[in-house]
Amino acid sequence: MKRTIKHIFYILFIAVILVSCGNGASLQHYFVDNQESNNFISQDIPISMVKLDKSNFTEEQNEAFNSVRRLNFLGYKTTEADTETYQVELAKVKTILSDSKYNDLLEFSDKGRKVIVKYIGTDDEADEVVVFGSSKELGFGIIRVLGDDMSPDKMTILFTALQTANIDESQVKDLMNFFK
Repeated sequence: MKRTIKHIFYILFIAVILVSCGNGASLQHYFVDNQESNNFISQDIPISMVKLDKSNFTEEQNEAFNSVRRLNFLGYKTTEADTETYQVELAKVKTILSDSKYNDLLEFSDKGRKVIVKYIGTDDEADEVVVFGSSKELGFGIIRVLGDDMSPDKMTILFTALQTANIDESQVKDLMNFFK
């Protein structure tokens, strides 16, 4: 009897391991696979390191900002010589973001630059927010916004507030210089 129980336990354990090891493409895998590749830059930014003038933030905007814990950034810089590689990498990211687990939040275009904001979670709580921007001249960038008690509504409010906020540009100087 003990032997049968042991076998059942081992079979269940192996089944759980095999099911949890999905090989599907994910944004996290894409980050890990490309963080040290040519033409890519990767940076993890704890939100505590982001210096931002929040004096004009409303209580709701402050709550949204405080719900963010960390930002993961991955950028790809395009050059005239590698437009084909850029198209391949862009297609990979678009395929990942077209997965049904990503819900649309915002999308806009300006001067040949396109920005898409998506989230994973429910209408009440976002587990992860993804900001994806691309430009044929510069390349593309992906920001994974990770935090606690984030909601899609809060993130929309936060993105609106950040457009007019006074951000210390020295914090993102390395990222901006990468795309020059």
